[in-house]
Amino acid sequence: MQRLREYWKILGPGFTTGAADDDPSGIATYSQVGASRGFGLIWLSVFTYPLMSVIQEMCARIGLATGEGLAANIRRHYSKKVLYLCAGLLLFANTFNIGANLGAMAESVRLIIPGASFALLVVGFATLSLLLQISVSYRKYAKFLKYLSLILIAYILSAVVLDIDWGEVLRSIFSPSLSFVKEEVLLICAALGTTISPYLFFWQTSQEVEEQISRGEITTLAREEATTRSDIRRMRIDTWSGMLFSNLVMFFIIAASAATLFPSGVREISSAAEAAEALRPFAGEFSFLLFTLGILGTGFLSIPVLAGSASYAISESFGWRVGLFRKFKEASSFYGIIILAVFLGIILNFIGLNPIRALIYSAIINGIIAPIILFLIVRLAGSEQVMGKYTNKTTGNIFGWLTVGVMSLASIGAIVFLIL
Repeated sequence: MQRLREYWKILGPGFTTGAADDDPSGIATYSQVGASRGFGLIWLSVFTYPLMSVIQEMCARIGLATGEGLAANIRRHYSKKVLYLCAGLLLFANTFNIGANLGAMAESVRLIIPGASFALLVVGFATLSLLLQISVSYRKYAKFLKYLSLILIAYILSAVVLDIDWGEVLRSIFSPSLSFVKEEVLLICAALGTTISPYLFFWQTSQEVEEQISRGEITTLAREEATTRSDIRRMRIDTWSGMLFSNLVMFFIIAASAATLFPSGVREISSAAEAAEALRPFAGEFSFLLFTLGILGTGFLSIPVLAGSASYAISESFGWRVGLFRKFKEASSFYGIIILAVFLGIILNFIGLNPIRALIYSAIINGIIAPIILFLIVRLAGSEQVMGKYTNKTTGNIFGWLTVGVMSLASIGAIVFLIL
């Protein structure tokens, strides 16, 4: 028990980042993967684990080694055009994702309270999320996010109680299938985009810096010099644990959907009610309630991460004061971007988008823009000038460039099929 408590204390930015990866967009995308392809694409949950873990470790190491966020490092080592392109793409993708998450949260509540106003729910959830992010101290907020992430265990339990042919699942993992048709290419891009997501790159880098600041390492130089091998080991445990948790949830959501929705003929999820059916074997008549709690929990976990990562990127691009540890009046521009991103997300819910389909669209958008930022991350983490003694080792570079290649192929494929 003592070792378990010590392990829980180690878990921080990496674990929270991994949990935030399974946001409503992730839940919808993984459910769609299982519903439309059965166990055929469940191998993605295993394939993406080392890729996303290596990339998130690079992001965390950049923060620890330089004492600055990802956008600040891009600003220092690349042209402003590259920086503004990355920050602009991230703001666009995150705003769309925030809007999709808010819509899904509202739609899920209407499963158990049919007469509830969609508009009031969207605005109410957005306001509550903003108040938590702006008014609660970073230490308390980080602890809140850490515990909130545990709600995702419900998705693991829902699959465990099902009568699943695990032999078929193993065959699908070790003999992966792949067909180059439009629907599958877009689905793979969405699954990769909601797993290896740009907002996670910026968020974890900056959260490692915030952790340093919370320990009293105020200046950039102090943070850079204070990093030790022990800090790197702790970060690795935290990050790989968080990504494992994320991919386990992904695995079991696909498995549950493949075992319930696929056999019943539900091949395209277009409503919250259809997505919730995957939980019925576990929750019975409470499936809608459990689905709603899961969507709300992951929504409140991910919206601050989406808005916060966009604000870190934009604010660092222009050299503004950044940090959730700061009071509103100390970093008004930083918090202003957070408010703007959430406000634009609210507006997106009133242009006629289907809330559940919008979640998958947001995953595709993330998949399309990810390669650009991944290229910069691998370059930065592999540079001795930037990283010093904490630069990538050979294995890290191999997996890093493999991730860039895989995401680039998925991005190009999605763009081609969207244009055709």
